[in-house]
Amino acid sequence: MRILLTLEYDGTDYAGWQRQLNGPSVQEALEDALRRATGTDTRITGASRTDAGVHALGQRAHFDTASSIPPDRYPLVLGTLLPRDIAVTQSVAVQDSVHARFSAKGKEYTYRILNRRSPSALRRRFTAHVPVPLCFEAMMQALPMLEGTHDFAAFVAAGGSQKTTVRRIDRINLVRQGDEIILTVAGNAFLYNMVRIIAGTLIDIGKGRLDAGCVARAIETGDRLQLGATAPACGLELTRVFYEGGL
Repeated sequence: MRILLTLEYDGTDYAGWQRQLNGPSVQEALEDALRRATGTDTRITGASRTDAGVHALGQRAHFDTASSIPPDRYPLVLGTLLPRDIAVTQSVAVQDSVHARFSAKGKEYTYRILNRRSPSALRRRFTAHVPVPLCFEAMMQALPMLEGTHDFAAFVAAGGSQKTTVRRIDRINLVRQGDEIILTVAGNAFLYNMVRIIAGTLIDIGKGRLDAGCVARAIETGDRLQLGATAPACGLELTRVFYEGGL
């Protein structure tokens, strides 16, 4: 039976989603919990390989199992075995053709900027602190240039393994809520560090270091130097993964 999970996690203390040698990973913690729950080694495949320090509200992952645990009971079973910063919020049985990564039709990310002089003790793990005032109106001017299908070669960090840098952004939005500026981006797929580069560029536009037109120039030229710094991982959250059929 193939099970599709929905997960949320605080990525602060993890070296990312993917199991690796240089630190604990979310995948490793889940697979260890599944081994204890089912008595067998089980490989989990995630929809997105979130980086070190990146959080998730709606990560999806699938695994195959012969366990007699009812498909909808995995949140309860794994909840007793996982660390407190990882939670399974939903589990369903799906057809073998459903793949957490390759069946995904799109993703939505959220980036949170704490824009006030003093840092926050309570929100420090989930926001990027920018202590100088940001010009919200200038940041908004850059958003329309990012929507649609473009070659986002300038928006990828070194180390990406993509075959093409063409991506489609279906929706991008920026709102101010109290002392936070919240960026939401939804699209068919994203390049390595793409959302963090967008966020960092918007921050530099808000500071007046860049003008909004840098986005169009970067898309046209593919020049990474036209854009701002890569924003910190702590502000980024994988909010949702989209599939057909209401999964």
